[in-house]
Amino acid sequence: MSATQKNEKVKDAEVAVEEVVVEEVEVLSTIDQADKITRQFVLWSAGGGLIPVPFVDIAAVYAAQVTMVTKMSKVYGIPFSEHKFKNVLMPLFGTLGIVPAATGILASAIKVIPGIGNLVSSLSLPVMAGAITYATGSIFASHFEAGGTLLDFNPEKMKEHYKKLFAEGKNVAKDAASA
Repeated sequence: MSATQKNEKVKDAEVAVEEVVVEEVEVLSTIDQADKITRQFVLWSAGGGLIPVPFVDIAAVYAAQVTMVTKMSKVYGIPFSEHKFKNVLMPLFGTLGIVPAATGILASAIKVIPGIGNLVSSLSLPVMAGAITYATGSIFASHFEAGGTLLDFNPEKMKEHYKKLFAEGKNVAKDAASA
């Protein structure tokens, strides 16, 4: 190989290196990762609320929340147990009172009415599902960030904060739906 050919190959290699776009690796803190996961699953839950089959929508929202907290547990290196999660999740839901629970069940059940049932349900259930998912994700993220686990999570201590996060979550879900 002549010197000219070597120089051309070196130039080609330099051009190739310049053309390679080095993708920046985004390094997120654990709380930022948890927030990103929460916001992703707010959308999944809102979408689950649009499933036209009564009570399958609620199951989809629950599955999204289980998956969300499972992923979050991995971010924090915390063992996940669906059984333990259920045991702390239900009391959290209970802190919201009967109105959100009844609204969710009614919004799901009304889907049996052809046409109008899905329309009416699609106006309330996706926002409710997104808000609950936002509150759940946010409360677990702050608990995990403070060094907590599923084993030491105390729903009773978190109920007032959970209510605030639920109210905040309604706006987050509405904003996410309009984006």
